[in-house]
Amino acid sequence: MEEIKQVIVIRKDLGMGVGKTAAQAAHASMLSYAEAAKKDPEMAKAWLSTGQKKIVLKVDDEAALEKLYKAFKYEKVPCALVDDAGLTQLPPGTTTALGVGPDLAARIDRFTKPLKLL
Repeated sequence: MEEIKQVIVIRKDLGMGVGKTAAQAAHASMLSYAEAAKKDPEMAKAWLSTGQKKIVLKVDDEAALEKLYKAFKYEKVPCALVDDAGLTQLPPGTTTALGVGPDLAARIDRFTKPLKLL
């Protein structure tokens, strides 16, 4: 079976604390998983049973995050943006993260390969 993974992409320009960043990554993972489970329940199940591989990457700003999101949507790769509720460090509606997959690693890597690890 081909490798299945999930990628979480975090904006670095927001200056989020470690806890806030972790929470936003968790939101991105869950939202994206829900999209993947609707699109392809068998792939989502396979990802769950093979260790739930996740990679956390970073982008410089909202424009870079939005560009990635649009590329994945165009290619029909399950993904989800996280908009913060604004209860702590950020204004309401601030887009903080992107969850992608689980999906085939090759489909995700096509757009994320140049990104650096968080």
